[in-house]
Amino acid sequence: MSYALWNDKIVEDKLVSIDKEDRGYQFGDGVYEVIKVYDGEMFTATEHIDRFYASAEKIKITIPYTKHKLHQLLHELVEANELKTGNLYFQITRGASSRNHLFPGDDVLPVLTGNVKEAARSVENCKIGVKATFAEDIRWLRCDIKSLNLLGAVLAKQEAHEKGCYEAILHRGETITEGSSTNVFGIKDGVLYTHPADNFILRGITRTVILTCANDIGLPVKEEAFTKDEALQMDELFVSSTTSEITPVIEVDGNAINGREIGEWTRKLQKQFETKLPVVSSTI
Repeated sequence: MSYALWNDKIVEDKLVSIDKEDRGYQFGDGVYEVIKVYDGEMFTATEHIDRFYASAEKIKITIPYTKHKLHQLLHELVEANELKTGNLYFQITRGASSRNHLFPGDDVLPVLTGNVKEAARSVENCKIGVKATFAEDIRWLRCDIKSLNLLGAVLAKQEAHEKGCYEAILHRGETITEGSSTNVFGIKDGVLYTHPADNFILRGITRTVILTCANDIGLPVKEEAFTKDEALQMDELFVSSTTSEITPVIEVDGNAINGREIGEWTRKLQKQFETKLPVVSSTI
């Protein structure tokens, strides 16, 4: 039997019913988060919950529970499903009301849902690296909000998949922003580069951990945007996310990065990242 989060309760999956007029369903009017669970423990849960509340505030949704209460509910959801290693997804929408672009009245309450999925670490990709492709960043200008509106990202990810690539590296003009579902990093001459955390990218939780790891191992960081051409000239290139951790990019549109070998700094970052995990179930 599997269980889900529905507002402030943990219930059987089959009991969760989403109203056809829910604004998340009709408008994508809501925000979400994904937390990685390692051997039963949520990783960086506090940071994900903080960003969840920040995203909700930016679109004027008031979450009717304290952060402590939400943390408790998510923990209970993991325990109820006896999840060992996998993904915890949760979202909140503005609620259900007759279809209207305007926000509904105060009598319409937000709807919180969540579920879990068993999923092993993507160790193989981290070990051998992946291919990527460039794609124009056609998304809206508030990528700092972890919104349910993901169509632009979906189209880019599908384009990458059809080209036999793991990820689409997005760019506005010639400037790299982030991946369709990741943050993008480059290393050149012993310096780590990544786009500044402004409205053009999501301030990834894993991204933040990586910046800490870089400091730990003595790798200087510059939060500066770089171009497509500069990306291809990087000594090392990698993408990061909750589920991808630190995944090396060894080729972009047929162009080899570092001779398609994983770079030394990337390996050091991966090892340092593993020291941050609650429990390492399998090493890179």
